[in-house]
This record gives sequence, structure tokens and C-alpha cells, in this order.
Amino acid sequence: MTDLYNKKEYTFIRRKLRKETPKGEQILWQKLRRKTLGCKFRRQYGIGKYVVDFYCQELRLAIEVDGITHEDKADYEKERNQFLKCKNIKVLHFRSEEIFYNLDNLVEGLYNLCEELKTKL
Repeated sequence: MTDLYNKKEYTFIRRKLRKETPKGEQILWQKLRRKTLGCKFRRQYGIGKYVVDFYCQELRLAIEVDGITHEDKADYEKERNQFLKCKNIKVLHFRSEEIFYNLDNLVEGLYNLCEELKTKL
């Protein structure tokens, strides 16, 4: 791994975020883990000075679950998304409500996207 991923100085933050995972992220993680979508995702993954909720390094795909805590961090989110875009990392955002009420369709869409991105490797 390069110096871009999972920097040691942010290990504490990543561990803390994993321990305090909101319900929406917990539900989505159960669908992403163990290569359920055919690719490996990691949770609370460090990229530069930022931590994304889920990341697939093979596909350069980050997933963010936007709950109540994200609403007051618009500037931070914009800065992080711009940084990730410059690193050729695609970022998807899902609201917690989408996970709670439309999980099957969301997962199906993610599966299709992962398959599409694999063909472009």
C-alpha cells in the first residue's frame, strides 16, 4: 500500500468510527462484507486524511452513508469528494433512509455497478 491509504496517524479515528457505526452503515456492511457483491469492500477506510465508510480498492469505489451527522458537514464532504475525485475514486452517497426502506434495490444497483466497473478494469 502507498502512503495514501490507511495512514497510521488516523488509525485511532478509524477504530473509533468502526466501534460507533450507525445503524444504516451496519445494515449495509452486512451486504458488502465477505465479497457478497463479488468484490472486497473494507469499512472505515483511510484515503489521505479522509475516512470513507466503505471502499473497494480494486474498483476504486467509495461508498458513504449519509445520516443526520453528515448534514452539518457539507464543506468537509465537498472537500473530501473533490480530493477523492482527483485520485480517480468514484464516490457514491446513500441516505440512511434508502438503506432502511429500499435495501434490496440499493444492493442490486450496487451489484450491477460493481459488475460494470469490473469490465472497465
